Formats: sequence, structure tokens, C-alpha cells
Amino acid sequence: MNFQRKDIGIAVIAGALIAILALPIIDNIGLPPILKSFGALGISASLFILTVIGFIFLNALSRWFTVLHQIARFIVVGGLNTFLDFAVLNFLIASSGIASGFGFSFFKGISFLIAVINSYFWNKHWTFETKANGRTEFIQFGVVSTIGLFINVGIASFIVNAINPVGNITPVIWANIANLIAVAGSQIWNFLGYKFIVFRK
Repeated sequence: MNFQRKDIGIAVIAGALIAILALPIIDNIGLPPILKSFGALGISASLFILTVIGFIFLNALSRWFTVLHQIARFIVVGGLNTFLDFAVLNFLIASSGIASGFGFSFFKGISFLIAVINSYFWNKHWTFETKANGRTEFIQFGVVSTIGLFINVGIASFIVNAINPVGNITPVIWANIANLIAVAGSQIWNFLGYKFIVFRK
């Protein structure tokens, strides 16, 4: 397999952080009836296991598709950043009671910014392993991430503020659904921008 013991250790650390960050998210949005039997700790433990097993699986496939090694790292880091983004957003929503309007967009910007700062360090030192000039690289990272910020906050804000929740979905769950769609959209841009602009070798 094309990975080192260090990579598995880092994936384990990231998986543990994801599991911890999942708890306040679950606390704020609650568990859908179908998942209540698992409980918050069961879901948290499942996320940890999925992170590590998913990383090992993609790395095994990288024997035939070498780019999967880097994609596996990016997915783990992206998962961690996503859960950090969600945890911060849900903390701000739970603390203020604001789940729509300008307040939501402001909170979304804060949660995205914190996740991006975390993303820089993980992607620089693990995903892409670059030792380039820190200042130039950080400026490029900032530009790519700022575009990602507009994509992310724009998608999430549009969904929350322009589309009514479907069925009996609460504003808090609708805000989290919007955030999930926004993260998916911005992650595609971020991977391409980080790989071909910021951390190219």
C-alpha cells in the first residue's frame, strides 16, 4: 500500500477531531428518528471509523491511481474542515438563536474563515507537503480561499434566504442542509485551486 504509518496516524487524529466536533452539531440539530437508536456517541464513533477506513481504502486504490493518495488526504482534511465549519456555525446559531437572514450569512462567514485557516495548515503540511515561500503561498491560498468563501457563503445564503424549507424542516436543520450543499460546492473549487495554484510542485 502506498502510504506510511504516519499518514494513518494523522488520519486517526483527524478522525478523532471529527468525532469530537460532531457532538455539538448533533446536540444543536438533534437526531432524526432513524438515527436515535445509534445515539450521538454511536454516530460520533461511526464517523471516526469511516474516516480512518475510508482513508485506508482510498490509499489502497492509489496503487493504481496515484492521485488518489493526495485526494484521500484532501478528503480527510476536507472532512475535518467541514465538521469544524459546522461546529462553529451551530455554536453561533445555538448561542444567538439566529438561523437565517444577515445574521446567518455573518455566522457562515466566520465559520468558513475558521475552517479555512485550519485547512491551510493541514493542506500545506500534510495533503500537498510543500515547503514553498510561506508569504507568497499564503497570499495565493487566501485568494483561492476567498473565492471559495464567496462560493460557500453565496450558496448557503441563497438556499437559506431564498428557498423555503421543505416540509417540516426546522430553520436550524435547513441552515445545516444549506451549509452541506455549500461545502460540497466550494470543496471542488478549493481542491483544484490548492492543487494547481497554491501548492503546485
